[in-house]
Order: sequence, then structure tokens, then C-alpha cells
Amino acid sequence: MATGIDESGTTVLGETEREVLGWLEFGEAARHLASEVVESGFAPDLVIAIARGGLLLAGAMSYALGIKSCGALNVEFYTGVDSRLPEPVVLPPMIDKTALDAKRVLLVDDVSDSGRTLAMVVALIEASGAEVRTACLYTKPRTVLEPDFFWRRTARWITFPWSALPPVTATTGA
Repeated sequence: MATGIDESGTTVLGETEREVLGWLEFGEAARHLASEVVESGFAPDLVIAIARGGLLLAGAMSYALGIKSCGALNVEFYTGVDSRLPEPVVLPPMIDKTALDAKRVLLVDDVSDSGRTLAMVVALIEASGAEVRTACLYTKPRTVLEPDFFWRRTARWITFPWSALPPVTATTGA
């Protein structure tokens, strides 16, 4: 199969179908998720991103919700397309757990694929005494933790606008 985009907007690369998210659609998805949080009655005190994938969505949602307290927790799990470490690993710097006690936290990531990263970070934050709700752009059918709020469900690999191109290096330029 040749590379192209099918009638549903899915990019087809060889035999691999991908869900492709554009910047404009990302903005609409972030506002949609923020609306769902408000409609649910959950009023977060702070937004925490799972970095790196959740950084942009967490920022967009914190603006949409009017929440200035926004942070991130660095977690490494995926090392490439469908390639991952045996378990998610939390990287420094760590979150100040005492600052989370009795807070309402909106934990944000780009996708709940296996759900193992999301589940690990939820447990970590709950152990700090916080109430946690989760929001992701996408959730996958095989996830062990479906987010409280998600925009779409897909079984496909997802191409996000912030990771669609390779990193800029001295040899590749912009």
C-alpha cells in the first residue's frame, strides 16, 4: 500500500495505519476535554503533565480551565514506535509530594496506550494524599487504565503534531 491519507484522515504508511492529529484539531480537542472536566464537576487545584507527551495538552488545558498551577513529572517508557522499557521509570526532578496533600489533581498525558504509565503515576500521586482525575487525548482498547476524560479511542499508532518530524540537529537543520 502506498503512503497517503485515506478518507477518514488516517495516514497510511506502507502497511501501518496511523491516527494523525493536526495542530488545529489538537486545540479543539484540548477545549473539548476542558469542557468535559468542568461539566463533570471536578475542580482541579493543579494540572500535572506526564512528560513529554502530556506537556502541551496540560498547558492547553490549564489555560482553558484557568488554572495557573501547572507542573510535570518526567516518565520514560516508550523508546520508539511500539518499543518500550520493561516498566515505566520516573526521571528527575521529582514532584514535591507534600505540596500535593489534599489537592485535586488533573493528571494529563497524550495517550493511555498500555495504561501502565498512567496507572503508576496515579498511584504515586494518590500516595501523596491527592485526589486524581486523568485526561488524555487518546485511549487505546488494551489500556489497563482508561482515563476519566479522553477525546478519542483508537487502536492505531498516533502521530502527534509535536513528534511528527525528527529532532532538529546540526546536520538536519530546521
